[in-house]
Amino acid sequence: MKPHRRKRLGIILFIATALSFAVGLTLYALSQNIDLFYTPTQIAAGEVAVGQRIRVGGMVREGSYVAASDSLRVEFDATDFVNNVPIHYEGILPDLFREGQGVVVEGALDANGLFQASRVLAKHDENYMSPEVKAALEASGASPQNHSAMPEQ
Repeated sequence: MKPHRRKRLGIILFIATALSFAVGLTLYALSQNIDLFYTPTQIAAGEVAVGQRIRVGGMVREGSYVAASDSLRVEFDATDFVNNVPIHYEGILPDLFREGQGVVVEGALDANGLFQASRVLAKHDENYMSPEVKAALEASGASPQNHSAMPEQ
């Protein structure tokens, strides 16, 4: 092989190696920040590993909201009208958060099966529902309009 071709091949291999390394680092960084979306039914079915960061979407179950009087700790249930997920959150809730409304919660399941939330997102007007929550409710055959009473679990 001639010297100029060997030099050109070396440069190409170096660029390919550097590019592969950069892509690998990028994918690793993204995998640490991706939160997959699950419904309460999927969580009840055991599809989520303990400690895995996820997003849970559904409706805030009527009568499930309990706030601590001495801290910012709150507890409520997210439901898809088939199953409920108990959620514990410590922080300030969005102004539009209330029972019977759509919510998306980010966090992880603990060893006791309780969802420890790191962030709570509430819908922003009376007609809006997160596309993930809406699709999950439709897939379960449930909607807020055809459920006047939430399931007790």
